Amino acid sequence: MPAYIHGSSATQPRPAQKERVTVKETKRVVYRNRSLPVQEKLLYLFTVLVCVAVASLIIWRYAQIYEMNTKILKFETDIQMLQAENSVLKHKVEALSSPDRLRTEATKVGLVPPEDKQISKVSLKEPKAPSNATAVNQKTTDIAP
Repeated sequence: MPAYIHGSSATQPRPAQKERVTVKETKRVVYRNRSLPVQEKLLYLFTVLVCVAVASLIIWRYAQIYEMNTKILKFETDIQMLQAENSVLKHKVEALSSPDRLRTEATKVGLVPPEDKQISKVSLKEPKAPSNATAVNQKTTDIAP
């Protein structure tokens, strides 16, 4: 090799290449069973069943809660409707039971205010109950003037 290349003597010869060491690779074959043992299969199956059971229980409980909430909402709307109807009925009762209205209705039917002689006082303590025939006779005699 020339020591002088293209006007420069900076290049030095390359050292001789070392011998290559060859390593023989050995392949090791490992045989593995493709199927899982029965115990491991049962463990996986049990785990999956437990997860499905827990998920089913949670979903069932949420379904019950949803059903109860819808029933509560229905009852609340029913209560509001009944309260509104009750207040309307109370106003009607107040209007129908006013003394002036009762007086006008009584005069329409033909009732007249009682005279002083027609008013009688009834005692709270009643004597022995008379038979029906005598009770009817007493009532008719009390009414006649």
